Amino acid sequence: MDIMYKWVIVLGILLIAGISFLLLKYNQKRMNEFSGGLRAANTQRIRSSELYTELFKQYRIVRTILIAGLILCMLTSVVLISRPYKTKDVVNGVKKRDIILCLDVSYSLYDLNSELTEYLKGVVKGLEGDRIGVSIFNTSSVTYVPLTDDYDYVIQKLDELKEYFALQKQMYNDFYDKYEYLTEMTEEEREAFYELDDKLAYYEAGTLYRADTKGSSLIGEGLGSALFSFPYIGEADRTRVIIMCTDNELNEYYPQIMSLDDASEACKNNKTTVFGIFPSEDKFYLPEEYSYKLCSSEFKRAVENTGGKFYVRTDQHPVSEIVQDIQKQEAMMVKVVSSRENVDIPEVAYIVLLIGLSIFCGAGLVLQK
Repeated sequence: MDIMYKWVIVLGILLIAGISFLLLKYNQKRMNEFSGGLRAANTQRIRSSELYTELFKQYRIVRTILIAGLILCMLTSVVLISRPYKTKDVVNGVKKRDIILCLDVSYSLYDLNSELTEYLKGVVKGLEGDRIGVSIFNTSSVTYVPLTDDYDYVIQKLDELKEYFALQKQMYNDFYDKYEYLTEMTEEEREAFYELDDKLAYYEAGTLYRADTKGSSLIGEGLGSALFSFPYIGEADRTRVIIMCTDNELNEYYPQIMSLDDASEACKNNKTTVFGIFPSEDKFYLPEEYSYKLCSSEFKRAVENTGGKFYVRTDQHPVSEIVQDIQKQEAMMVKVVSSRENVDIPEVAYIVLLIGLSIFCGAGLVLQK
């Protein structure tokens, strides 16, 4: 506890002491001097009686209590005027996060994407105040879920994506991995293929736009699109995080609008942290065409340039552990916005003042009798 106006305490005590001294002197003078009225003889005998002595003793005790109550009231009033207070940190709010899940939806990643979306549903349920969005890309990017704090909606869309990845897996295992041409299929298989292809077209109409001229797995454009999905990109009111899943197997026919290095630098300049999730070497697609070491090192360098962390999904390090570790990183910590304020604490002095008033009034009533 501290006192805001200490000089009030000093001045108040001096005034109370001065007034008390003057009243005491005045009372002594009044008691010792005759100020008029009828004189009575032989009062000493009455004063020496046992009854008078007892009553006078009681009178002095009650008067002392009355004076003490009055002084207590004056002192506590002085304390209240001087404003006792304490300094405390007041939480004004919490600096929340904007999190975008950026998924490379190439067929080579359906298992990893499926595992990630399934686990993130549980994470989303535990969010409070954060906004989360989902951006998917292959040739082109699609904002699948704009930033929102409607977590039920996010979970619904994650369920849809999980279904999409299951369809990808079915298409790959039942057709792409078995046949090179449609003519190799039976009539029944072709019908099943077309039916499955129609279902996949719902998701891929945007992500494979102009795939025949641009290529596929345009990683830099995917990351850049996720970055510029954040509103008010030039402001830093909220912490921005991108969780990106890709194998970095770039298949461009023409130079990208934004390369992976360019997108990484843009994230860094706009205070956006990227956490990267990469498949294990045994799950790496087309190792005869792409270098696992080169693809992973390029992606790791881009991620770490933003201040984020690079993860490889392995049997020993599943998605659940990766996401839990991401949640522990400094960029994912919820930041409490607080300020130091002076808070008045008059309660004790007010209670003492009430006690003093009760004593003063009680003693006064007794003296009246």
